[in-house]
Amino acid sequence: MKRMGMKQEPGGAPGAGKPRGGPSLREVWRTRVSVPVSEVFRKPSPTRRALLVVGLFLIMFALAVASSAPDGVDWEVGDVATRDVVAPRDVVNRHRTEQLREEAARQALREAELDPVNWEINPAEALRSEERLAAMFAVLRQALAEPEAPEAPEDGEAGPPPGGESEGAGEPEADLQARTARVLDAFSELGLDVSPRAAETLARMSAREVDELEAAVRSAAVNIMTTRRIGEMDLERERATVALHAGIRDAAEDRRELMIPLVQSVMRPNLIPSPEKIERARQEAMRGVAEVRIREGQIIIRRGDQVELEHILLLQDLGLVDGRPDYGFVAGVLVLQLLLFTMVGVYLYQQRPDIFRSDAQLALMGLIVLLVTALAKVGTFIPWEGSGFLVPVGLAGLLFPLLVDSRVALIVIIMLAVMAAALYGLDGRVFIVALAGGISAVYSVSRVSQRSDLTRAGFIVGGTSFLTMVALGLLRSDMFIIQYSFLGVVTGLVSAVGTIGLLPYLETLFRITSSIRLLELSNPNHPLLRKLLMEAPGSYHHSILVGNLAEAAAEAIGADPLLVRVGAQYHDIGKTKRPYFFVENQFGGENPHDKISPTLSTLIVISHVKDGVELAQEYQLPPVIVDFIKEHHGTDLVKYFYQKAVEAAQGEPVDEQDFRYPGPKPQSKETALVMLADGVEAAVRSLSRPTPGRIEGLVRRLIKERLESGQLDESNLTLRDLDKIADAFVRVLTGIFHKRVEYPELKEHELRKAVEPEARRA
Repeated sequence: MKRMGMKQEPGGAPGAGKPRGGPSLREVWRTRVSVPVSEVFRKPSPTRRALLVVGLFLIMFALAVASSAPDGVDWEVGDVATRDVVAPRDVVNRHRTEQLREEAARQALREAELDPVNWEINPAEALRSEERLAAMFAVLRQALAEPEAPEAPEDGEAGPPPGGESEGAGEPEADLQARTARVLDAFSELGLDVSPRAAETLARMSAREVDELEAAVRSAAVNIMTTRRIGEMDLERERATVALHAGIRDAAEDRRELMIPLVQSVMRPNLIPSPEKIERARQEAMRGVAEVRIREGQIIIRRGDQVELEHILLLQDLGLVDGRPDYGFVAGVLVLQLLLFTMVGVYLYQQRPDIFRSDAQLALMGLIVLLVTALAKVGTFIPWEGSGFLVPVGLAGLLFPLLVDSRVALIVIIMLAVMAAALYGLDGRVFIVALAGGISAVYSVSRVSQRSDLTRAGFIVGGTSFLTMVALGLLRSDMFIIQYSFLGVVTGLVSAVGTIGLLPYLETLFRITSSIRLLELSNPNHPLLRKLLMEAPGSYHHSILVGNLAEAAAEAIGADPLLVRVGAQYHDIGKTKRPYFFVENQFGGENPHDKISPTLSTLIVISHVKDGVELAQEYQLPPVIVDFIKEHHGTDLVKYFYQKAVEAAQGEPVDEQDFRYPGPKPQSKETALVMLADGVEAAVRSLSRPTPGRIEGLVRRLIKERLESGQLDESNLTLRDLDKIADAFVRVLTGIFHKRVEYPELKEHELRKAVEPEARRA
């Protein structure tokens, strides 16, 4: 088509220059906005960076605390509302929530007190049992004590003859009976029913044996009262099983008859409600009551209704009483934002110091974050519960990987998801949906080959958000989320459309070359590449081969293959100005350098760098591509013409500096790869017999020369990188210059015999 070979006006590429009707929107954007902004960010400034961060923080803080609420009211309990009041954001109804929790707590207390599990043994009952036993044995010891001796008879009265045998023999028996009688009376006084035999057993005991009996009874009683759960209904049953207690069961039978009634008499119910268990049941019941929430847009009180305490508390929590701000909410937003900004700042400082010190990159990040936050804030003015699911966090998830960095994008997505949830009353549903959509956006643009791939990424974001909303709805039994889950798809598509529309302007404004922009530049139909093909076809094909070589080497050392390939395609565009002065465009014709001096030839050859930079600026190529044009020769020596100049000088000194390229030397791995590939491709093409061995030897020698001449000093290439580069070059060049089989020539009649049968079948 003729359009393919059309002449280009000096203004640049079609569509990029000035149409006849006046300057285009893109041209106005570039001259009025992009260029001035780029000049501002050309020189990094710590002060400017600090102002950018502080400004972004203040603007986001203002957006977060700005309220769409009506003016404050001055009502008291008992007043009549003069107008409807609508909640400007979600808020917890503290009054109603506390009422429901107190009611649940009272019900839990009633149920817990009826549950035996919540009762425990009271140690105080065991102590009281010991006290009762001590009192009992005090009474029994008093009964066992000898009665006071009768007064001595007066003089003249006859007393019992001392040591009388008959009376003395009856005294112990009489004394035992008396003691037994006193013991029975003591037991009766204590309310215990014991047999005379048991009373006689106690009467016969010495003081030491009584102490032993008391200790045994006390041990058995305390053990029972501290280990057995005895309720009001269980007391008689437990008393009936006292005889089975180990301390009683193993005692002598006569003692057992004494121990059983004594232990039974001091047994009491020993269960009391456990304060810890009762309180735990109370707290669990209170925690089980969900917060009563007033949703954004819900009417708090209607005109004509009587104002109650519940209404006053809600109005106070929302900062609507007398127009006073909600200081708690403001303080919470401030602390939350400080934490989020600190998180992102620390990450950039530790992991991406290049972005941390770049004014343009920080400004770009701030602009995207501010845009998404502003859109989220706009959604809060929509009095509808589902507006939070329309926050396009996916827009940031698509723009950040393309313009900044994928890992930084993940950190920023977390920040934006938290901010979105905060703007919608800390709604966890909004946070989860925004986070899922943002993360899926980051990974959906990991491999983008053209702008239409952003549409595919939009569907991925939308599908992820849709499934996340459906999952949340099923988990929470929330039919509203399921019903409006299609909003996830809408958000994903809006994010993709926004990215497609904003990307060219952000690229131009901040002088950033995204992968999509590089792919557009690599299109063979680009006007500058068409110009190179039509006016310098040899240089065009040389650039294609250099791109193939450099791309393979970039993949081998972990550099950017796409950037290298595109940079190689444009590195020699300056040769279109004087194409026939370069051997690849002479096609065996007369060499114009034969008629001019070596010095002039050198100036012409070297000038293709300057001419290429001018063309790149004319066609508005990104600065990163212009770097390839400037640096692909570094400060190398034009050896051929320098040698001719030395020979022509016949011993006169020749300034070597006049025969060197102006530079600069390659400043990155990518531009260094193009320098090496440029030299290697031209040198290998000059070989008469390009065998694999000769190709490898030449490649390694040329790389070594560039290294020793210092051309790679500023490119950050390592010796290991150079070895991998050589291997990649050799592999590609061996494939290009492989040996072919020579086809035999057919005589005319043999060729006719071979063709005629095919013609008949056709």
